[in-house]
Amino acid sequence: MLGYKKTVNLSFEEAVRKAKEKLAENGFGILCEIDVRKTIKEKTGEDFDNYIILGACNPQYASQALRADRDFGLLMPCNVVVYEENGRVVVSAVAPLKLAEQFGNEEVKEVASTVEERLKRVIDSI
Repeated sequence: MLGYKKTVNLSFEEAVRKAKEKLAENGFGILCEIDVRKTIKEKTGEDFDNYIILGACNPQYASQALRADRDFGLLMPCNVVVYEENGRVVVSAVAPLKLAEQFGNEEVKEVASTVEERLKRVIDSI
């Protein structure tokens, strides 16, 4: 599995707000926010459910990972998504360790493991 997710009993807007709040509490800043629903509508004219991608980054861990392997930037930032599906709201985060295992670098894997635990904490606290 490439991510860690949970269905929440919150409105979409509240789940996005809580995700940002909990990311900040765990040392993550939001580098970018992509409103997928809006983008799909603008580019294709098609309707889509509410779907936000938050590009989260913890500068301390990002620096460690990039010093160990510059190509780790391919996996950054850590995406956290909030979306609606069949009337339910889901919050999900990437599982960086799964992806970092492809690098074969122990230091990168250690950093990714720490980041993954923090992201799980974020998701669990929403």
